[in-house]
Amino acid sequence: MEEELQYVGVVTRFFTRISVAVVMLEDELYLDDWVLIYGPQTNVEQQVTSIQVNHQAIDKGEPGEEIAIKVDELVREGDEVYLILAEA
Repeated sequence: MEEELQYVGVVTRFFTRISVAVVMLEDELYLDDWVLIYGPQTNVEQQVTSIQVNHQAIDKGEPGEEIAIKVDELVREGDEVYLILAEA
């Protein structure tokens, strides 16, 4: 089975000590979705386990929102965020 990717946004900030990325969304992103965060020095595939807006936990990020997500590894400003869709 091959993975299909759908662009959802870009990392605008990364907080190293708490391992949180701020992402400007261009498409919806749900809690428990699988994402690929990709850039020149980044290749992180993980499940979205936490989404916050203004320090409030939410289940879904909307296009145009700037959300914070917990990340498993170092990511960088400008890294692109893709939703991983399993190909049928």
